[in-house]
Amino acid sequence: MGEKKVDIWHNILWSRYKGGVFSALHNINDPEEFDIRFFQMAETEGNRQTLSGIDESYHTYPYTLLFKGALDLVDFKTRLREIIRVTKESNADLSVLSGYEKPEVWAQIALLKWRRKKIMMFCDSTAFDRPENFIKKMIKTIIFRSVDGVFGYGTRARAYAMSYGVSGDHWHKRCQAAALPHDYNTALVLQKRLKLAAPAEAPRFLYVGRLSQEKNLGRLLEAYAIVKRAIPAAQLMIVGGGLQQAALEKQAAELGFDPMQIFVGSKAGQDLYDEYAKATCFVLPSLSEPWGLVVNEALHYGCPVIVSDRCGCVPELVIEGETGFVHDPYSVDDLAKKMLKAVGQFNDTSKTALSCITHMQNYTSETAAIQILDGIRATLNR
Repeated sequence: MGEKKVDIWHNILWSRYKGGVFSALHNINDPEEFDIRFFQMAETEGNRQTLSGIDESYHTYPYTLLFKGALDLVDFKTRLREIIRVTKESNADLSVLSGYEKPEVWAQIALLKWRRKKIMMFCDSTAFDRPENFIKKMIKTIIFRSVDGVFGYGTRARAYAMSYGVSGDHWHKRCQAAALPHDYNTALVLQKRLKLAAPAEAPRFLYVGRLSQEKNLGRLLEAYAIVKRAIPAAQLMIVGGGLQQAALEKQAAELGFDPMQIFVGSKAGQDLYDEYAKATCFVLPSLSEPWGLVVNEALHYGCPVIVSDRCGCVPELVIEGETGFVHDPYSVDDLAKKMLKAVGQFNDTSKTALSCITHMQNYTSETAAIQILDGIRATLNR
């Protein structure tokens, strides 16, 4: 085939997991086969600034950063102008794009089509995401049917893309891989899990992420109140920050809890990993979640999960009774039932931790990078 030029675009540098995948991709790529360039639109987004900062150690590949600061603070005309300028100057045979819902990306696709260049898209969505209006559905159908390939994380993303007209040979799996610490070691993780895991008589439930409407944390607090009546020593730790924090703290107080004991702010690095090691279960009650990368993180640390059936990762990561449970996000009673069930089901800490960690052994940055290369190769050869 000879050397082919490939441009890979991503929206924000904040994403450590994408940094890990792109670094692995840069390391394993044969430059005689593909000349790959990476473009990051901006450093972060407004709704990510309450979480951890940018960790450059996960971005060990050469990249071009178009805008400093938050992407949502850059006006549309400026974003559009810069994307079109860079795209015009590129001689890539294939461009892999993110953000098919953004008008500036629509313009980029139109330009690439006019230049007769091949296009692939990263697709994170599933049918369980937020409802779409008719116009957006039409635009998405046109885009998905016009591009040469689509990358997605799992069976739900595949079904979603195919519902918009993506053919089977244009779909390419790309596993979701958490950005684990550089010194991650399964043996040490197991040791710490056995040492720190909460006992059954005082179970500890954990949430990590943004405090926003779609995360459904109000129902988690209500379910915790039910659990607390059954097991008075139970604890709930909510790690993160966001626009709903004040309202959620008020709700916790109304339920009779001390908000300061539940809402512990943002954590990163070893402080966060220790929370996974301590937790009886990680809980993700989201009403909308394309995948749920925090589920990957929890399982890598031997912590079983209770995951909303709206989350994209459910078919791949949640093995009922082994790595976790699935719950109805609209039912407080069902969530409370699964939280109580987890206390007994996962009481064998060693067995459960080993099941979780073993299940995650192929969800790595290197696996994702290999899958991206395979998809690129297949698309350019088509």
